[in-house]
Amino acid sequence: MSDATEAPVMRIAEERHGAVLVLTIDYPSRRNALAVPLRQALEDAIERASADTSIRCLVLTGSGGVFSAGGDITGMNIENPYDGRERMRRTHRLVRLMARGNLPIVAAVEGWAVGAGLSLTLLCDTVVAAENARFMAGFHKIGLMADMGMPATLPARIGVGRARDMLLHHTQYLGTEAKAIGLVDYVVAPGLALEAAMEKAQALAESAPLPIAYTRQWFAEDLDKALAREADFQATLFVTQDHKEGRAAFLGKRKPVFTGK
Repeated sequence: MSDATEAPVMRIAEERHGAVLVLTIDYPSRRNALAVPLRQALEDAIERASADTSIRCLVLTGSGGVFSAGGDITGMNIENPYDGRERMRRTHRLVRLMARGNLPIVAAVEGWAVGAGLSLTLLCDTVVAAENARFMAGFHKIGLMADMGMPATLPARIGVGRARDMLLHHTQYLGTEAKAIGLVDYVVAPGLALEAAMEKAQALAESAPLPIAYTRQWFAEDLDKALAREADFQATLFVTQDHKEGRAAFLGKRKPVFTGK
């Protein structure tokens, strides 16, 4: 019999397949929301994989038919700009590692990829999605701006106009629609995203690693400037009344009333 007080599962599961390492966001009680400990666990897992020369590619996915429902709003208890900047500094370590690290990353997306979950997919080199996967930014609903590099990575994938629409109007895209605008690279039937992602990852694992590493660094060369501005803006937004209202409304399952304060 399980202990009723047992802590909920919150981990990055690792599974090795030859030269490919599958990393699974596993936080089912919060639909794989990216709590701060999970972000640290993901960073640690990628660091370990990067130090292992027998690993040549990563696959990132989520458990339970969901990639990630975004940030863990219950843990967004920022009281001052300093704490906000520190949160962004820690998060940006993961962003830089994913964007600039030597290992290519393939995302396997089933279900929702929302907010920070969408940010993670945009940091991957190749995105494989189920036809019914759903993509949305949604940060403004809780009084925040997009982060984890999304203000730079989203327009780089789909263009400024469509990125503006997603970021300002919370426009959602199904996997098939996301493929049409370049948000994802490959679309498969529901339940097959991981299998298809593994095929892409195996091909990358068999490629020469140095050209891949240099190419990834080339694409990420302008990232620092974007992250510095993001840290300034988001740290300010964390302590606004509108963010507090957005959090309260989300947790209370009601519509927020924003005042611009």
